Amino acid sequence: MWTETLIKMIGKGILETLYMVFLSSLIAYIIGIPVGILLVVTDKDGIAPHIILNKIFGVIVNLLRSVPFIILLIAVSPFTRALIGTTIGPTAVVVSLTIAAAPYIARLVESSLKEVDQGVIEAAQSMGASTKQIILKVLLPEAKPSLITGAAIAVTTILGYSAMSGFVGGGGLPDIAIRYGYYRYETDVMLVTVAILVVIVQVIQEIGTRWTRKSDKRIS
Repeated sequence: MWTETLIKMIGKGILETLYMVFLSSLIAYIIGIPVGILLVVTDKDGIAPHIILNKIFGVIVNLLRSVPFIILLIAVSPFTRALIGTTIGPTAVVVSLTIAAAPYIARLVESSLKEVDQGVIEAAQSMGASTKQIILKVLLPEAKPSLITGAAIAVTTILGYSAMSGFVGGGGLPDIAIRYGYYRYETDVMLVTVAILVVIVQVIQEIGTRWTRKSDKRIS
C-alpha cells in the first residue's frame, strides 16, 4: 500500500497545499487590509466618515462572504479559466481561495482596528496627525497583536477552504484524500492526509500565538 510513489505523491501534496494556502493568503491580505482599513476609516464614527463608500464596500464584502466556498469555486471557474487558462490544479484554486478569503480578511482587519483605544486616536488627531499618519502610525501598530492573531485564524480557515478543492481536481492533500480515501476506500491514506493537515494547523496556530506574544506591548 505505502509504495514509494504514494509517499512521493503525499510529499508533493503537502507542498501544493502550502503553496495554495500561503499564496492565496498573501494575495488576500494585499486586498483585504486596504479594504478593512477603508471600512474603519469611512465608518460614521471613523476618522474620515463617508457613509456611501462605507456602505458600498460593506455590501460587497458581505455578499462575497455569504457565498459558500464550494459554490464560489464553481461560479468563478470562467474567470479562473480566462485568467490563467485552466480551472484545474493548485494555481487555479488560488484564484478561488483569494476571492473567498479577501472579504473575510477585510472583516478581521476591520474588527482588529476597531479594538484600538479611541483615546489614542483622538490624541493623534489633537496633535494634527493626518489620516494617513493615524492609519500607519497609530491604528496599525496598536492593532498589531490582534492582526497577527487574526492572520493565524485566516490562514487556518483558508486551509479549510482548500479541502473542498479536492472535488474539482485542485491538487494538494485534499485531492489525495478525495481520490484515495473517498473514491477508492483507502481509509489509511485519508487518515494520514487528515493528520498532516491537523499538524499544519497546529504549527500555524503556534507560530501565530508566539508572534502575538512578542508583538504585544502589554506582555513584553
